[in-house]
Amino acid sequence: MDQSTAEVREALRTIHDPFLGAAFSQYNIARDVQVANGTVALKLVLPVPLGPVKQTLDAAIRQRLAGLPWVGGVGIDWTSNVTANSGFGQSGQPLQGVKNTVAVASGKGGVGKSTAAVNLTVALHGMGARVGILDADIYGPNVPGMLGVTGRPILANDKIQPLYGYGVPVMSMGFLADEGTAMIWRGPMVAQALRQLIEDVDWGQLDYLIVDLPPGTGDAPLSLAQILPLAGAVIVSTPQEVALQDVRRGIAMFGKLRVPNLGVIENMSYFVCGNCEERHEIFAHGGAARAAETAGVPLLGEIPLDPRIRLGGDEGRPPAAAGADDALGTAYFDAAQRMTAQLSELNAAKPEPLPVL
Repeated sequence: MDQSTAEVREALRTIHDPFLGAAFSQYNIARDVQVANGTVALKLVLPVPLGPVKQTLDAAIRQRLAGLPWVGGVGIDWTSNVTANSGFGQSGQPLQGVKNTVAVASGKGGVGKSTAAVNLTVALHGMGARVGILDADIYGPNVPGMLGVTGRPILANDKIQPLYGYGVPVMSMGFLADEGTAMIWRGPMVAQALRQLIEDVDWGQLDYLIVDLPPGTGDAPLSLAQILPLAGAVIVSTPQEVALQDVRRGIAMFGKLRVPNLGVIENMSYFVCGNCEERHEIFAHGGAARAAETAGVPLLGEIPLDPRIRLGGDEGRPPAAAGADDALGTAYFDAAQRMTAQLSELNAAKPEPLPVL
């Protein structure tokens, strides 16, 4: 390694990214550094999708290298190689072709869990990730409507073919049952239905499979953790104390199942008046951040209470589809990036497997 290349690597070594939450060197991001006539060429391989983290890292890299007096230009070739997770010793077999399975859960209903799951999925797709979503809420499957997807899946090569919305493969009991049908099922039937939705579907090659769980700490999350190793879980809550009590229960449940908690999303965090632009904290504020800090997990994002989110869910137009530059879409893209950063850190650590309790 010549002197100039060594100087570049040393300059990059301590760059700290707010999304990755770690020094640049931890992830072996710089795979190829070349220097010629004062121009630095870098090939950077991120362990996460190329979303907001790319923007923050790009600015940080250029600023750091500008401090080297001989650098006249910087060219960066960006690529992504999402790391895989095998469930850290949980029971069940990983889905073939799926690198990371992430559960989105809530301790109680009505906090916007499905809305968060759908928009996280659409945001990940917008960041270039290969992502699918499984609606595991057998009793109240809302994901198809939120993505504007209708129809019946077909069978091909002995596998159920998922339907697609916004470029994302989707599977839900809502596709298989008649509209308005009540699924009056006990636990074993729910477990069997989940197994079929997971194992009998042709998910293809995915970086992430997002699973929208039913609310609470009952049969569905327990069955899911037994069927399929989970890379992690995201807990969705609103700010008020009554919801946060259930957040703590959800975090405790996944802890017992040896599923890493990736963080908490505070939904309906605040409301910005369209006339005066004043911020109103209708359901209080910051409760999810305090609950996350107490549990030792990050706060992934604060999603505002915005009529466009409700309208998008009703009309099958998730706000995240507007992209990372949209004021509302940004909140979901940032939350998705923080979630993937947490996963990449876990995957890099590869702790010793623990027995399921």
